[in-house]
Amino acid sequence: MNYENLAISVSELNKYIKEKISADEALSNIIVKGEISNFKNHYTGHMYFTLKDENSLIKCIMFKTYAQRLNFMPKDGMKVFALGGVSVFERDGIYQIYVKAMQEDGIGALYREYEELKKKLEQEGLFSEAHKKKIPVMPKVIGVLSSQTGAVIKDIINVSTRRNPNVYIRLLPVPVQGEGAAQKIAEGIKFMNDNQMADVLILARGGGSLEDLWPFNEEIVAHAIYNSEIPIISAVGHETDFTIADFVADLRAPTPSAAAELAVPDIYEVKQKINQAQNKLKILLSKKLEIIKLRYEKCMNSAVFREPLRIIRDKQLTLDSYIKQLEKHIQEKKQQEKTKYVELVSKLDALSPLKTLTRGYSIIERNDKIIKSVKDLNTGDNIKLKLVDGEKQAEIL
Repeated sequence: MNYENLAISVSELNKYIKEKISADEALSNIIVKGEISNFKNHYTGHMYFTLKDENSLIKCIMFKTYAQRLNFMPKDGMKVFALGGVSVFERDGIYQIYVKAMQEDGIGALYREYEELKKKLEQEGLFSEAHKKKIPVMPKVIGVLSSQTGAVIKDIINVSTRRNPNVYIRLLPVPVQGEGAAQKIAEGIKFMNDNQMADVLILARGGGSLEDLWPFNEEIVAHAIYNSEIPIISAVGHETDFTIADFVADLRAPTPSAAAELAVPDIYEVKQKINQAQNKLKILLSKKLEIIKLRYEKCMNSAVFREPLRIIRDKQLTLDSYIKQLEKHIQEKKQQEKTKYVELVSKLDALSPLKTLTRGYSIIERNDKIIKSVKDLNTGDNIKLKLVDGEKQAEIL
């Protein structure tokens, strides 16, 4: 057989397949649901990615003209609805979806809304650690906002009463999912606060999907938790689930049972700690008394108590010593001053005019003035003669 006349080229085959697919109206305008992978945002503005599910995948391209109209940025792992038409890229012989529009899957849109609200509330300070209140150490009344039926309230009651049979559980039933649930939860928090119905509140529900837990991601619930004067423990969903309520609450518990453990102290552990503290106090008091006793005995055996006058006598001896030293200093000072006095007297005596009279001289005075020259005397003047042994009156002839 001569295949040469029957064969067609690869290009012709790809072109034929492209025409067949393009002719199918069902493939020209189709919506495909899948998860994005291998996403590439080309510098030209075109977007290249793959849509996949559990079993298959298909290549996709979104040209710049359509990509500019998106209100979100696609990324790997994001689930979306892609609207477009299926066609063949002749050069590579592959078929792919030429996407014209794209929308996030419901869960993806909720998650984006969750992230936006979380960012907003964080900027407003609703997650601030400084605002969070301490959980009471020994609460008497535990308030619970949850569904009236189900395992959640049973777990909280079982754990709480096991840890402390004297604690009182006050349940305020509220819807924990569905339309209007967020409003009811916020009203419940306000009601418990307005009437001071608990020492601590547990906001709880079991696990579920993002849609099921959505009431706890509502802004109205976040503000109600933030404005609550009663400390709130958030226990929503499973350990891996995080809601806005968890970030605003004063304490986050991974499960409702864990919330009960955090809110209610184990009374038996408390009693054990009290007993340990009492024993420790007894030991410390015993040691303290022993130390005081030893100190007392040491004081009583000290010289102060055995010879109470010894200190006084020692002080008297010291005082006597100081007195003797003072007397000695006084005598020495007195002798020094006496010696100086004698020396000064001797000097003064040597300079005294009276000392001259002892050697046979006399002093002539007129009108209490000493006469130093004969020129100062006239005939008939009355004068006084001072001699060593007395005075005499005389007249100048």
